[in-house]
Amino acid sequence: MLHRRAFLHLFACAVAQLAFQRVVRAQSYPDRPITLVVPFPAGGPTDVIARIFAERLRQALGQAVIVENVAGAGATIGVARVIRAAPDGYTLSAGNSTSHVGGPAIYPFTYDILNDLEPVALLSMSPTLLVARKDFPPTRCRT
Repeated sequence: MLHRRAFLHLFACAVAQLAFQRVVRAQSYPDRPITLVVPFPAGGPTDVIARIFAERLRQALGQAVIVENVAGAGATIGVARVIRAAPDGYTLSAGNSTSHVGGPAIYPFTYDILNDLEPVALLSMSPTLLVARKDFPPTRCRT
């Protein structure tokens, strides 16, 4: 059996919840433009793929998607810009193995590419081939 004071507290909480129910709603995403950072100059293959993706994303979400080319330092400037952005889903990065694997594997960075970014989608695949003359004598690397 509830005491009068406990009952009044529960009743007040229930009334407050009903009063604030209209105010507290789920946020709609996206409610502002999305920035898609390409860490390479405009016109390259990553830029072209990103622009095609941005147009499809704009159609699907009904919100503008701005492609921003942030080139320089082996694509690390653009990747660092995305890592420094607020983690709210409004700044995305389009890259490839050069920007997101090669640089972090070779150079010391202030960020951790594995823990500071989250993969969202695979946009394209491009195989890497090693081609040599037919009479080239291959040798194995021994470590």
